[in-house]
Amino acid sequence: MAITSCLTNTFKEELLQGHHSFNASGDTPAGSAFKIALYTSSATLDTTTTAYTATNEVASGGGYTTAGEDLTNTGVAKSTTTSYTDFSDVSWTSASFTARGCLIYNSSTITGLTTNATVCAIDFGGNKTVSSGTFTIQFPTNDSSDAIIRITS
Repeated sequence: MAITSCLTNTFKEELLQGHHSFNASGDTPAGSAFKIALYTSSATLDTTTTAYTATNEVASGGGYTTAGEDLTNTGVAKSTTTSYTDFSDVSWTSASFTARGCLIYNSSTITGLTTNATVCAIDFGGNKTVSSGTFTIQFPTNDSSDAIIRITS
């Protein structure tokens, strides 16, 4: 089993079809709702992952609930050659669990969009464990060099 940090193939296709919106106002398509779910080292997440599934997700309990947490998009911007977007940090408090990686997905019900369509998978580079504490995913700076989602020429 392995988690590969990547944008998924279906995300790239659905993005070009106009099914994902990262506008901070959430307009067109209306209601794009991004979530983040945590996974164990038994998960396989890569470019071929098409939809969120609870298989090998961190189990509910210990401060975590399956299907993950809502994400807040920090907006879309561009530089000369790169367009980019990112999310605000997300935390689980009073947490006790181990996670190897995560999946960002779009939980919107938009015609033409895969149900719980994947955006990207992220490998943490090893198991990350929290015991009766706060588990935080810190997203990089929303700029052309660091943002979690970047499209460049």
